[in-house]
Amino acid sequence: MPTIFTHALMPLAAGVALGSRRIPARLACAGMLAAMLPDADVVAFKLGIDYAHAFGHRGASHSLVFALACGAFAAGGARGLRTSALTAFLFIALSAVSHPLLDMLTDGGLGVALLWPWSEARHFAPWRVIEVSPLANRFFSARGVDVLLSEFRWVWVPVLALACFTAWLRRSMRVGAT
Repeated sequence: MPTIFTHALMPLAAGVALGSRRIPARLACAGMLAAMLPDADVVAFKLGIDYAHAFGHRGASHSLVFALACGAFAAGGARGLRTSALTAFLFIALSAVSHPLLDMLTDGGLGVALLWPWSEARHFAPWRVIEVSPLANRFFSARGVDVLLSEFRWVWVPVLALACFTAWLRRSMRVGAT
C-alpha cells in the first residue's frame, strides 16, 4: 500500500484543481478521509482475520462497492459538506476508489479485491511502480524513506503538477472570460 499521505493527496489535489467553488473545504477533507478509510481494514489482523480473506487487508474495503457505499453515505450528508448530493456522492466515491487504484500500483501484497463481492480475486495494475509501504513499526526506517521517494517520483510530482496546471488553466479561463 502507498502511505496514508499519498492516499490523502489524491482528493486534496482534485480539490485544488477543481477549486473551492466546486469542492468546498469540508468536502475536500471528507474526500481525504474517504481515501484513507479502506486501510482501516488492518484491524482485521488484530481480529485474527487472514490477509487473504474477503474481509482481510485489501479485501472488501478496497472494492468498488465500498467506494460507492462511501459516496452514498456522503450524499446523505451533503448539506453538512456544503455541496449537492450528486457532487458529494461523486467526489467521495472517487476519493475512496483512488485508494485501491493506488494500491494496485504497488510492488507488494496480495493485490486488491476491487470486484468484491462478485469476485474475491485480487488484482494488480500491469505496472507496479510504487514500492509497498512498510507497516507502522518499520515506517520510520531506510525502507520507509525509499517508499516515500518512490511515491514522490511516481505519484506526488505528476499529481501536483497536474493539479497546479489545472488550477492555473481554470483561473486563466475565468480571467479571460471577464
